[in-house]
Amino acid sequence: MLGGLLIILSCQLLGEGLVLALDIPVPGAVVGMLILLLGLMFYGEVIPGLRVAGEGLLKYLPLMLVPSGVGLMVHFELIARDWLAITLALLLSTLVTFVVTALLMERLKKPEAAEKESL
Repeated sequence: MLGGLLIILSCQLLGEGLVLALDIPVPGAVVGMLILLLGLMFYGEVIPGLRVAGEGLLKYLPLMLVPSGVGLMVHFELIARDWLAITLALLLSTLVTFVVTALLMERLKKPEAAEKESL
């Protein structure tokens, strides 16, 4: 488990370093997750220690939502004032996500369907 946590934290540190060095407008943790994903894809399987560490962190994931809930309560007046803009942004971004995901899935399924037909 300690090795898995070391891998996760190393990927996050590397992501933070890349963001600072290259001045990328993306959080370092996101870049770190992409590095971890690429490493897992390259390696081909999940190392058991990494699996244990990831599952251990997932147990405490709901605790990460507490600061968001507190932020909602603290800034309730701002949210109440701009509820229409927030609602429209949420609906529009959800719709765009659905459309992009559907188009991507259709595009990725076409080569697979062509392979099955050729057999």
